[in-house]
Amino acid sequence: MGNKNIAYSRTWTFFEDAWHEGNVRIMGPRTHGAWLGSTVFDGARAFEGVTPDLDRHFERVNRSASNFRLKPVVSVEAWMTLAREGIAKFGPKPELYIRPMYWAENGYGGGVRFDPETTDWALSIYESPMPAPAGASVTLSPYRRPTAECATVDAKAGCLYPNNARALMEADARGFTNCLLRDMLGNIAETANSNVFMARDGVVYTPAPNGTFLSGITRDRVIGLLRAAGVTVVETSLAYADFQAADEIFTSGNFAKVSPIVRIDDRELQPGPFCRKARQLYWDFAHS
Repeated sequence: MGNKNIAYSRTWTFFEDAWHEGNVRIMGPRTHGAWLGSTVFDGARAFEGVTPDLDRHFERVNRSASNFRLKPVVSVEAWMTLAREGIAKFGPKPELYIRPMYWAENGYGGGVRFDPETTDWALSIYESPMPAPAGASVTLSPYRRPTAECATVDAKAGCLYPNNARALMEADARGFTNCLLRDMLGNIAETANSNVFMARDGVVYTPAPNGTFLSGITRDRVIGLLRAAGVTVVETSLAYADFQAADEIFTSGNFAKVSPIVRIDDRELQPGPFCRKARQLYWDFAHS
């Protein structure tokens, strides 16, 4: 039954009123979420004994469910309680990824349209070390972020991620670890797995949310922290040429928090002062 030799990191998942260790099977071959992609999720972090903005991630998964037309049947308070239970299973100060999920079990008549009344859910928590801020290399992806008319961009939906995966694979084939994706108007939206910032002449810039990408929780937190520290942060439309000419580029996201970009095409970059400041401010906030 499938590849049983995949080595997953230590995992605990709450599903159907109990905690289960390991990569517990939560869907069958007729589950709508597995077959036709009716899934939403979110991702939070535990590291160094802290869980920054954990409540906001649970608020967002419930909002994603509503926007996707699923039913957010778990309260934020219940998510928080379960998360504390799950984190405690890993011992002191573990480095974890915390992933709540919703999906539809059944479709109407077995077809494309799913039945919101069959919304199911799970909370999966697993060991995932925080990556060192070694930096990524980026290029321009030929793929683009969709608009609200053609995809569920107002939810953190699993069905959006195959487009990001193919962007990463295409960039990897050209020798890059990540890439910048444009929206349908040609403006830079984000990287394939994070929000993106650039700095030039002492000012930090980041793409303005325009409905083609999620304005991430870590992104919003970084913007607020930088502005509170006196840094000018401008949300605006940015072209790829703006990033090519930037003094520094860095990313924000839940998985790695704040990380530098150290190469764009064939131009080498150094981790800059704004990236270092944003990272330190975030760590100070997380431990506050």
